[in-house]
Amino acid sequence: MQEKTVLKPIRILRDRFPRKSLMGQFLRYVLTGGIAFVADFALFALCLYVFNWHYLVANLVALVVGLVLNYALSILWVFTACKRFFKKRKVLEFSLFAVVGIAGVGINQLLMYLMIGILGANEIVSKIIAAAIVLMWNFGGRKLMLFRKKKVG
Repeated sequence: MQEKTVLKPIRILRDRFPRKSLMGQFLRYVLTGGIAFVADFALFALCLYVFNWHYLVANLVALVVGLVLNYALSILWVFTACKRFFKKRKVLEFSLFAVVGIAGVGINQLLMYLMIGILGANEIVSKIIAAAIVLMWNFGGRKLMLFRKKKVG
């Protein structure tokens, strides 16, 4: 009986986020990104405040862990209905996954500069807008470069 109770949230997530639809994959990607962000942020805080690391070192370590977690969850949960173009070449696959994310950081910085530095927009509103645009970029870029076709069968 307890096993059914434990599995119920997993079934609810699976049913609400269907793996074969684009919207289901996007919603799974948003959830995955949230999990990766929490891990990134928690590790950054741990390295910065507990281990007293320099903030740039702490940020780099946290970003790498967040990226690896995002990659693993994307393969294991988000894009499971998709054919992986570089499945046998994992280093290349991960590198392309990372390149999309790095480009996303650049887009985020550019948008923040344009909205705040040029247009004088509110910082928080600008951050939310930039994050939403970059979320679309990251999902779209990774979907098109790495997980475009559906699996056969």
